[in-house]
Amino acid sequence: MQDTWFKDWFNSPYYHKLYAHRDEMEAAGFIDKLITHLQPAKGARMLDVACGKGRHSMQLAANGFDVTGIDLSKESIAYALQNESEHLHFYEHDMRLPFWINYFDIAFNFFTSFGYFNTQREHDNAIRTIASSLKPDGILVMDFLNVEFSAHHSVAESTQTIGSSEYHISKWFDEKHFYKKILVEDIQLSKPLQYTEKVSKFSLQNFEAMFGKHSLKIKEVFGDYDFNKYNAKTSPRLIMIARLS
Repeated sequence: MQDTWFKDWFNSPYYHKLYAHRDEMEAAGFIDKLITHLQPAKGARMLDVACGKGRHSMQLAANGFDVTGIDLSKESIAYALQNESEHLHFYEHDMRLPFWINYFDIAFNFFTSFGYFNTQREHDNAIRTIASSLKPDGILVMDFLNVEFSAHHSVAESTQTIGSSEYHISKWFDEKHFYKKILVEDIQLSKPLQYTEKVSKFSLQNFEAMFGKHSLKIKEVFGDYDFNKYNAKTSPRLIMIARLS
C-alpha cells in the first residue's frame, strides 16, 4: 500500500464517481444547523480544510461568509475554482503545511477528512496548521467518524456499479486504523485499478490531546448531524467544536 495513497486516489476520476452520491441533503442540513448553532458574524472569515470540490464552501459562502477552501487534490481544486468569487476562494494546499496565520474566525473539517497520514507528527502538523490559521478565540469544527460505532457497523464486502464502473469494496480494521480497499473495473481500463484507504482510529481523548498541544480546547461534542448528544458506543459521528485560547 502506498504511503501517500490519498494523493493518487483523491485525484482519480473514479474517486469522484464513487463518492458523488453522498447524501447532499444531509450535508446541507448539517451545515445549516452549524451556522444556526455557532451564530457567526456576517462576513466572518471561514476556512474549509480538505474542501474537495468545494460544495460545502459554496454553501457557507452563500450564507454571506468569506470562505477559503484548501485541498491536496489538484483535480478537486481545479473544479472548485470554476465557482470562485469575491467571497469564495480555493487553493491547492497540503494541510500539513502552514497556511494563512491568525486570519480566520472559524475552521471546518467535514466528513472524516482527517487521519490519513502515517505518523503522529503529520497529524499534529495538520492541527497546528488549522490552529495557527485561527484568530484568538477562533473556532474549529472537526467532524470525524466514531471509532467504536464504525468498528461494529462496517460492511466487510460490497459491490457498487456506477455507470460503466464496478467497485468491489472490502473493509477491515486493526488496532490503529480502518482500511477500505477499492478495486475498480471498467471497460475503459486495460486492467483493474486498486486503491486502499487508511484512516486512523482517533478517539475523543486522542483529539483532546492533539488539540491541547495547539491551545485548542473542546467545548462541545455531538454524536450525529442532528446534534444529538455524543455516546462513545452508539453515536455514528464524533463532531467536536473547539475554541482557540
